[in-house]
Amino acid sequence: MSFGSLGLCDELLKAVAEQGYTKPSPIQVDAIPVVLSQCDVMAVAHTGTGKTAGFTLPMVQLLSGGPIPKAQCIRALVITPTRELAAQVADSVQNYSRHMNIRSAAVFGGVRIEPQIAQLQGGLDVLVATPGRLIDLYNQQAINFDQLEILVLDEADRMLDLGFIDDILRIQMLLPIKRQTLMFSATFSKEIKSLAKGMLNHPVLIEVTAANSIVETITQKLYPVVKEYKGDLLTYLIKKNTWRQVLVFSRTKQGADSLVVLLKNAGISADSIHANRTQHARTLALDGFKNGTIVALVATDIASRGIDINQLPCVVNFDLPYVAEDYVHRIGRTGRVGTSGLAVSLFSEDESKQLQSIERVIGHKLEREIIPGFAPSEKLLATSPYDDDEYGNFEADSKPGRRGRGGSSSNRKRKN
Repeated sequence: MSFGSLGLCDELLKAVAEQGYTKPSPIQVDAIPVVLSQCDVMAVAHTGTGKTAGFTLPMVQLLSGGPIPKAQCIRALVITPTRELAAQVADSVQNYSRHMNIRSAAVFGGVRIEPQIAQLQGGLDVLVATPGRLIDLYNQQAINFDQLEILVLDEADRMLDLGFIDDILRIQMLLPIKRQTLMFSATFSKEIKSLAKGMLNHPVLIEVTAANSIVETITQKLYPVVKEYKGDLLTYLIKKNTWRQVLVFSRTKQGADSLVVLLKNAGISADSIHANRTQHARTLALDGFKNGTIVALVATDIASRGIDINQLPCVVNFDLPYVAEDYVHRIGRTGRVGTSGLAVSLFSEDESKQLQSIERVIGHKLEREIIPGFAPSEKLLATSPYDDDEYGNFEADSKPGRRGRGGSSSNRKRKN
């Protein structure tokens, strides 16, 4: 199937081709025609499946040729949980609308609000915003929702995790009742279902890739190591494998900064990205990572949302996440849209419970691999979070070569 068969206009097809895309992903195949039909949508898809284009492309087409937005008015609003994701979505809108008369901008905290107020004065077709800054702009009477036609909630599950539910509900009360609403989430939990019920009108439910499944192109490795030697092992792996671009996940902001110091002392260019850093510092770090001047970018889970790098070769879990599902989100930064990727986890004895949860979520045991010189205690080597017999039917139910539960098939149905 081609993008041309999805009902997109020539201007968008030209922009897509200029971005180097020739074949739509499953979420794009299912979502684009439904959004173009102006139905509400509840889409469940992981990061890396192409969901951003799944809503930006049809959204831009629906807005093209429409009324010019009045002063301080917006016609489409995309709400995202983090600054980085807001910037990423805004770039997507600009890239796809380059041959169309669409005005767009992104607003988020951590930077001066005055330039953002100025951008809104002439009206915008598309505004991408984080919840807190959007409310700040409304409180300063810098934005008007009277002309709003489309609302998009991107990564709705993460917005709930970050405690934005009250902000989202408040924003909803300010918007016109008659609108098209699109909600995208990596999970379809009870909380997400409840939020969707209150915000969407008879939505079409689109599910792509079963929850918690692992992309087949990602090779997963687990290295047991004494906790105190994790930094040395990471340094060894980067140098031995001559990694030129590796995204490293740290559980804490302080841990991220400490790891950056260790890597720099070992002669590896590194920087961190987390909530305590200024927006300017975060932008510089991300730009340096993308252009290759920074080899290792150390990030916390929250700050990593919005890091969208094509063909990112390697992800490292320096600390295993407390929430098992975050393991799936983390390693999904590599192996995106059919490319191969490597996901490495450094595992110390105090993380046995986290490893147990992760292996239950992904449906199989991660194979332990020992690095000479970093061998941990026999106790850690013998760690077996669960009995493999518990998953005795797993191989029989899975297709050959799959690394996790579920497949990549998609389905669409009307939610009643």
